[in-house]
Amino acid sequence: MENDSKIMVVGKNGMVGSGIIRCLKSGSYTNIIGIGRKECNLTNQGAVASLFNEYKPDYVLLAAAKVGGIVANATYPAQFLYENMMIQNNVINSAYENNVKKLLFLGSTCIYPRLAPQPLKEESLLTSSLEPTNEAYALAKITGLKMCEFYSKQYKCNFISCMPTNLYGTGDNFHPENSHVIPGLLLRFHNAVKTGAQSVTCWGTGKPKREFMFINDLAEALVFLMNHYDKPEFVNVGTGEDITIKELVDLIAKITSFKGKIEWDTSKPDGTPRKVTNVAKLNNLGWKHKTSLEDGLRVTYNWFLENESNIRK
Repeated sequence: MENDSKIMVVGKNGMVGSGIIRCLKSGSYTNIIGIGRKECNLTNQGAVASLFNEYKPDYVLLAAAKVGGIVANATYPAQFLYENMMIQNNVINSAYENNVKKLLFLGSTCIYPRLAPQPLKEESLLTSSLEPTNEAYALAKITGLKMCEFYSKQYKCNFISCMPTNLYGTGDNFHPENSHVIPGLLLRFHNAVKTGAQSVTCWGTGKPKREFMFINDLAEALVFLMNHYDKPEFVNVGTGEDITIKELVDLIAKITSFKGKIEWDTSKPDGTPRKVTNVAKLNNLGWKHKTSLEDGLRVTYNWFLENESNIRK
């Protein structure tokens, strides 16, 4: 990408989209087109077609999606399937019709088979059954990956895809009920310190291992792929490093200065024993993450403290 190329970031208000825009700006890209819900209803084919006709972007990073936790996925599977399919179908096809030079689509490691061997390799996709709790979301995202692959093969488009691991960082969702594990734990321990609670209870045994990637590292990886990767096969984007939930909880307690007791409710499920990506393909291309988990957590928590009044309205 040239510094003055017209680069469209679809999903500008989310953690990923806003992270991409920050990264582009720090890299001296000067012609960034941020698209959020106010700018376009991405599920409307005509609206998306008009958007592309108006802006004629050179490059597109598609970070918009309907996302949510286990409860939301289980409660609204039809919406997760429909909205994600419509968003990606409209954006990818409009990019093709408007001769976009390159497009990057984001999948998610939660769409790998439920029992895929660890660490997760790219070739494991579609080798066995999906996790039932997010099947609708997974089916939509798999279709997006395959759509980019098939458009590349049939129409010779330079449409690439990546598979990010669990993400956290500035701009994350700190909702007390709908957040993911890191913002949820940061909020819980922050509130415990604030109220003087003597203990915090966490679910499960703390033994499962998970991988977490700081949003700034992801954004850098995506810009790197836009400049250095041109194959239709998708690429895992992660750290390749994992940590037990207990270790994560201890680290968050340290960062939030919680001095009380940590208790474990073992009646609650642990989930998958381990989930970590194999990032050999990405590393061999010449990119590796920079931010340690502790450093990323500190930046995230400081951002939360600075924005707490706005976040929790």
